Amino acid sequence: MGDEDYNTSLAYDDYSDDFDPIMVLEESSPLEGKVARIFLVVVYSIVCFLGILGNGLVIIIATFKMKKTVNTIWFLNLAVADFLFNIFLPIHITYAAMDYHWVFGTAMCKISNFLLIHNMYTSVFLLTVISFDRCISVLLPVWSQNHRSVRLAYVACMVIWVLAFFLSSPSLVFRDTAHVHGKISCFNNFSLSAAGSAPWPAHTRLDPVGFSRHMVVTVTRFLCGFLVPVLIITACYFTIVCKLRRNRLAKTKKPFKIIVTIIITFFLCWCPYHTLYLLELHHAAVPGSVFSLGLPLATAIAIANSCMNPILYVFMGQDFRKFKVALFSRLVNALSEDTGHSSYPSHRSFTKMSSMNERETSML
Repeated sequence: MGDEDYNTSLAYDDYSDDFDPIMVLEESSPLEGKVARIFLVVVYSIVCFLGILGNGLVIIIATFKMKKTVNTIWFLNLAVADFLFNIFLPIHITYAAMDYHWVFGTAMCKISNFLLIHNMYTSVFLLTVISFDRCISVLLPVWSQNHRSVRLAYVACMVIWVLAFFLSSPSLVFRDTAHVHGKISCFNNFSLSAAGSAPWPAHTRLDPVGFSRHMVVTVTRFLCGFLVPVLIITACYFTIVCKLRRNRLAKTKKPFKIIVTIIITFFLCWCPYHTLYLLELHHAAVPGSVFSLGLPLATAIAIANSCMNPILYVFMGQDFRKFKVALFSRLVNALSEDTGHSSYPSHRSFTKMSSMNERETSML
């Protein structure tokens, strides 16, 4: 094996980690590594606190304080997906605080990464279904009124969770632990070699099968977890805007602002993550500093999305400049905004239902 082959394979292995930045940080200077580690601990701690508190509150309100509607089911499932990931976030806070020494075992290494990717898929699939639901409600209001049901929403959510599970399952297969420089690392073992049989990363060196698996997993995540949903959601909202402008339904703009903001926030948070992991497939053409500093930052931004939605509900559920509405009322108002049923003023039943929600909100 020549020096060039050795360096290339080492670089590939160094940048093959999908969640923690241990190997890429070791390529940076000690100061950069320490700053990045402290940054991750702080960000993860804030996200964990806000995520558990906010999503837990949304789950309680949507489950016990509100009538089950299609809208509340969408938002409830978004909150549950985020909450499940947030309760495991202290593990990663500990991992970073211990200078990237994984003490939680191989099984937890697999589960923790699985939850991150599952959270991504569940969230983006729910946002896609919500967008499609909005589009149908605007284009076919009568059909939507007759067929849009809570039962159908539950079935859609069940399909989303199962599909997200299968697409996230590579984490349960390829995630592994190994001793590296006196520490235990949680990393992606795409070659499925015995991690303890050779000094890591030598056991995956120059493995074309491992690289192929790495490429398939990364490209699949980008297509299914980002690009295809972006195209579908964009098409849905472009259709909605065209329909509303054609019918001059200006009053329908406000109810859309929450879900549109949630969608934009999701893709802004996950765009750097997908971009860097696509670049990782061609790491030789990219400076190492891009990965050593970019990957921890991109991962932290992606993780931050798990606490964003409750904050958006509070700030956008009603006019935030008017400090007359209690926190619970803001959340209830945000979760009960049903854009599909308020799209056409000519449908009195829709308007009446919306008015009832508003009155219920003011009474809480």
